[in-house]
Amino acid sequence: MKEKQHQEVMDKIAAAKAEIASFIVGQDEIIDQVLWAIFAGGHALLEGLPGLGKTMLVRTVSECLDLSFSRIQFTPDLMPSDITGTMMIEPSEDGKRQSFVFHEGPVFANIVLADEINRATPKTQSSLLEAMGEKTVTVMGDTKQLKEPFFVLATQNPLDLEGTYPLPEAQMDRFLLKINIEYPSKEDLKQIIVNTTGTKTNSLSRVMNAAEIIEIQQLALELLVSEDILDYAVNMVMATHPETENSPESVKKFVRYGAGPRGLQSLVKIAKVRALASGRYHVSRGDIKHAALPVLRHRLFLNFEGEATGISSDEIIKEIIETIGSDQS
Repeated sequence: MKEKQHQEVMDKIAAAKAEIASFIVGQDEIIDQVLWAIFAGGHALLEGLPGLGKTMLVRTVSECLDLSFSRIQFTPDLMPSDITGTMMIEPSEDGKRQSFVFHEGPVFANIVLADEINRATPKTQSSLLEAMGEKTVTVMGDTKQLKEPFFVLATQNPLDLEGTYPLPEAQMDRFLLKINIEYPSKEDLKQIIVNTTGTKTNSLSRVMNAAEIIEIQQLALELLVSEDILDYAVNMVMATHPETENSPESVKKFVRYGAGPRGLQSLVKIAKVRALASGRYHVSRGDIKHAALPVLRHRLFLNFEGEATGISSDEIIKEIIETIGSDQS
């Protein structure tokens, strides 16, 4: 990678973050993680209470990156065809014949906002699996290719809220990251009110386009990962499994099963993007550590004792980071 090209990429990523942050107050870490997912070519799941700006964040990102955007409001009566599209019978121009014509659903966009994804039934949730995994949609045996780049940025409410369905494990694993949206601080709340209840209007600048995003994705793949760092990432993922000898006590006690190969792929991909955005040509242990929480938190499935105790995946992952770090220091 040429140094000039690397500097240009850093500047573009920094400009995108600054533009989004000018509109979304006090969510710097969240913005970073959403951009990591996009530049790594993956999907992100944003979880938080209603009213914390999840939908606004996704819409702002799509505008700033000049990508086509569609929003699907997930409800219990939503059908798979409402997402993927459907075949409809249409007459020919002369009216003598009829044929099936495919009408695209909202999934045919660069950024698809799956709003409150866990309010739809599991059948409807699973209709996104093919799109997220293969970036294709199959309707009546006919396979359609989705636009490039393609991202699903889904929002969900905490599972203890009324009217929610837990996402299937297979679909959870399709998400590169799970991002927790925290409640804003006092100062951030004041700034949000200033920005949204006055006469001042903010307009977003488009700082990137689809071709540039694809270019950044390719550049991130070129970054080097040393054998030592790769071993560190592998050991971290292996430590999420209770049967692994060196896994922490909390994993052995509270985890039913941990992250698989896709979790390791995601960990390395996100670490590469973070390194690229930080101006480095290689991945460091710090990149792996910073990627661990959002990459692994939805890939740890707790056993009955873990659920009953109320321990969080984040607490377990932090213990894994400490254990693996001390083992390899």
